[in-house]
Amino acid sequence: MYKHQMVLSAAVTQIRYYKTIGKIGEGTFSEVMKTQSLRDGNYYACKQMKQRFGSIEQVNNLREIQALKRLNPHPNILTLHEVIFDCKTLNIAICSLIQRRRRPLSEKKVMHYMYQLCKALDHMHRNGIFHRDVKPENILIKQDVLKLGDFGSCRSVYSKQPYTEYISTRWYRAPECLLTDGFYSYKMDLWSAGCVFYEITSLEPLFPGDNELDQISKIHDIIGTPAQKTLTKFKQSRAMSFDFPFKKGSGLSPLTTSLSPQCHALLCAMVAYDPDDRITAHQALQHPYFQEQRAAEKQALASHRRTFLLEHPAALGPADNWHAAKEGRKQKQSLKREEDYLQRQGPACLVELPKLKLSGVAKLSHSSPALRSAFAAGAPGKGPVPQPLKRGGVNKKTEMQRDMKADLKQCRLPTIERRRGGY
Repeated sequence: MYKHQMVLSAAVTQIRYYKTIGKIGEGTFSEVMKTQSLRDGNYYACKQMKQRFGSIEQVNNLREIQALKRLNPHPNILTLHEVIFDCKTLNIAICSLIQRRRRPLSEKKVMHYMYQLCKALDHMHRNGIFHRDVKPENILIKQDVLKLGDFGSCRSVYSKQPYTEYISTRWYRAPECLLTDGFYSYKMDLWSAGCVFYEITSLEPLFPGDNELDQISKIHDIIGTPAQKTLTKFKQSRAMSFDFPFKKGSGLSPLTTSLSPQCHALLCAMVAYDPDDRITAHQALQHPYFQEQRAAEKQALASHRRTFLLEHPAALGPADNWHAAKEGRKQKQSLKREEDYLQRQGPACLVELPKLKLSGVAKLSHSSPALRSAFAAGAPGKGPVPQPLKRGGVNKKTEMQRDMKADLKQCRLPTIERRRGGY
């Protein structure tokens, strides 16, 4: 297998650090070579451009290079490792995927790969880029890690339409790319991913058209002709008119009998004819089909975090211990508040006498000497219990006035000497 990285050098002499093993494939604008690094021994696939470049600035301004710089690093997208430039050629390491197999992959393995592909597309679309050429040859798998490569055809999500018509490999080209004059969006990547989805489950292409007309015919044979509103939408951005005979379509069910219902549902959502009805990469990641993948990813992240904190205790900070020490801090703060309160109030606050709520005016009789002596001595313990008072006309008022005078004589305050200029 090849290293999941792209190589580019700035001097001709540095090319000697890579040994060419053989040719992997060839396209219209480039050829892919298998090379081995003489420095680290790793294998790389180099995409050698046929176009000539006059300066390193032209190389760095390539849309593919700019896209990879913006998207890296991401575990499911090819990494730009090094640039090799001379006046003749540009060598860019990139890899393709999906080896020919005698029997299809297990659904669990397919689920694992498709989850990573959707993560790569979601990362791209969130960063304002769509690929435009998603196909098995541009996907690399090594040790169960999927990486999406070859960003030579990518475009900005916000660039002005119409785009180039003849883009994407025909078998993976979305209907809006076939039936409009370049009026398509990032949703075309999801159609292509859906075609890859089917292909890695069956090892057969979903829509292997011989030409554009045959491509549309094969799509209609399975999915059926689209609704009139969809055709009307496509006709508004097409110079020539088209009308298709009605076809119900066989549907995907006969082709996916070995797949689970959730797998079939996600595949149908990815190859929806109308791009407005087609699922996005972010929505696909939340699909029930990927529930097991999401749970495994969450568990792996938690395990990695625990391992990291155990191996690097110095990395613990307030944000890391917040959840672990939350309850402990609450208890400490509560005890501290109680301690401060007791220190301010003194020992007397430990015994609080109940407040008396009496209706009317409190009236204490002089005939209760034991009660008055308890107040004077400050007897601790139980609070005073008011005695019922007798109500009896003039004698009652005279007795209360006498008691008040007696109390005032016992609690006489010292005289305050006043001086001029202050208190």
